[in-house]
Amino acid sequence: MTQKSVLITGCSSGIGLATAELLRARNWRVIASARKPEDVARLQSLGFDAVRLDVADDASIQRALAEAYTLTGGALDALVNNAGIAIPGAIEDLSRANLQRQFDVNFFGLVELTRGVLPAMRRRGRGRIVMVSSILGRVALPWRGAYNASKFALEGLTDTLRLELRGTGIHVALVNPGPVKSRFRDNSLKNFDAEVEDSGTHGGTYARLRAETGARKDDQPFTVGPEVVAGRIARALESRRPQARYYVTVPAYILSAARCILPTAWLDAVLARI
Repeated sequence: MTQKSVLITGCSSGIGLATAELLRARNWRVIASARKPEDVARLQSLGFDAVRLDVADDASIQRALAEAYTLTGGALDALVNNAGIAIPGAIEDLSRANLQRQFDVNFFGLVELTRGVLPAMRRRGRGRIVMVSSILGRVALPWRGAYNASKFALEGLTDTLRLELRGTGIHVALVNPGPVKSRFRDNSLKNFDAEVEDSGTHGGTYARLRAETGARKDDQPFTVGPEVVAGRIARALESRRPQARYYVTVPAYILSAARCILPTAWLDAVLARI
């Protein structure tokens, strides 16, 4: 059986690394990518073909694509858009620069990368693209406005792309995880400390959220390991008839159903308590 190739973004840890490991075990030719040179070196030490890729930098995207096509002989079978960040904070504390960075990584970069792989996939008449979104692309939670907005935008773009690619042999799927054990929350807190100017209005809330991001961050009910999300990504890549959307974790299923069933006022009351 011909070995299929996949480029995965955001492989330094968490979902990206778990997906790279799982797909390699399932006989995929994995090109793992990361933003930091030291993470690329670590991936190479683990035996992966690894390339440096900063999804917020168009030149880096083009270099990484060129390297990936060189490694695969000009043909990528799949792309997993996993790289992402979160810049938490109340809307009134988020600057234009905060929102721009959030969208550069979570939206504009993956659009550019996706556009980069589509011509070759069209020529071959097949391909798979998986967008790692979030349940926060379906419902909004307070204090996560920038992240919510970037994932809502990703959902709309992916739904449109799926329609535009009907009949081409290129399948597009969304993966919507709920709470996952990873460094994501810790990195989000670092982004808040480095980039968000606290107006003082929400100091009490920020203190509570900071405490919850500490030792308790992986103790939330129904939190799963990144390998569970990796399994859904593999299913989206390998299914003969992939679904448009794959939910991961019980909260993701519950909130997606609540979004469709509950009146807005009731849903707001539920989300405000999470």
